[in-house]
This record gives sequence, structure tokens and C-alpha cells, in this order.
Amino acid sequence: MCVKIGVSRSTVREALRLLASQHLIVTTRGVTGGSFVSHPDAGQLAEGLSTGFALLAHSAGVGLADLLELRRALEVPAAGLAAVRRTDAHLAELRGALFDPAIDDFDTMLSAHSVFHRALAKATGNPLFELVGRPLYQASYGEEVVSHLPPEYWSRIDADHRELLDHLVARDAEAARLAAARHIDYIAIAAGSPAET
Repeated sequence: MCVKIGVSRSTVREALRLLASQHLIVTTRGVTGGSFVSHPDAGQLAEGLSTGFALLAHSAGVGLADLLELRRALEVPAAGLAAVRRTDAHLAELRGALFDPAIDDFDTMLSAHSVFHRALAKATGNPLFELVGRPLYQASYGEEVVSHLPPEYWSRIDADHRELLDHLVARDAEAARLAAARHIDYIAIAAGSPAET
């Protein structure tokens, strides 16, 4: 490779190390060892996206309204696809992600919310929804938003998730899309960000 590309051995080693850190190659040792192209899953690729997304989301130019606009663009069609394509295993995963709204721990509730939406993305059967959605559901709202959420916020989020799950069970794509849109609208209103329709 060094001769063919015209670079030093250290440059090739650094390039291979960088590819391995991004889960694009796997390096093995031994007589049959070497560097081989890997087939990363959505979770591995999402790590790199998550880093860039988090940096962008914490910049001055990106706010909650931007995050919610992206969520609307992804979640509404994803809900419709999930209603059509879901399997019993997807439904079980979504049920497992439901939470008890009586729990009064923000981090626990936010984590459960994220798990539910990642499971919904998975239920679309399209790994790109998982890949793009994962960093989005790991983004934080910011302390100024969290401190002003209404007391009934998590019980409403739970009710929205349960309604959405009911539509997926019934394989009602249109009702699932409408429920997902109302869910985003409620988050926007509760967080004090204007809803984009």
C-alpha cells in the first residue's frame, strides 16, 4: 500500500487505526490476519454521528425548535412505516420501553423516552431510521427547558407512547402518523418552543 499510494508506513498505520476506530475495518493477527472491511451496524455508526450531533446541538445556532423540526420530519413517517412493518418482537420491545409516569426522576424518564423512540425507529425495518434517530434521541434539552416542564409532562408523554403503540398493534399507519405529530406538538408546547406544522 505504501508504494502504491506513495505514503509512509506510519501514514498507512494511522489511516488503518482511524478506519478501525470508526468500525469500518477489523484487524486480526496471525498467519491469516490482516485488515478486513467490516459491516458495522446502526449502533456502531451512530456513535460517530452522535459526537458530531451533540457538538452541533450545543452550538449557539441550534435550538430546541430545530431538534423538534428534525424529529417531526423523522418520527411522523417512521410511525406510519412501523405500523405497517412491525413484528411481534418490535411490539414487545416497544412495550418494554414504556415507563411508569409516577417515577419522579428526569434522567430515568428521559432514558425511557429515548429507548421507546429508538425501538419505534427499529420497527420501521429500515436501519437508516435507526442510524439517524439514535443521535437525535440522545440530545439533551438543556437546563432552561427542563426546569419549565409542566407537572403532567411525563404522564402525557407516557399516554402518547401508549396511544402510538395501540396504533402500531392495530397496524393503523395514518393514526400512528397523527399520534406521532401530536406527540411532537405537545413536546414543543410544553417546552415553550413553537410547533412547526
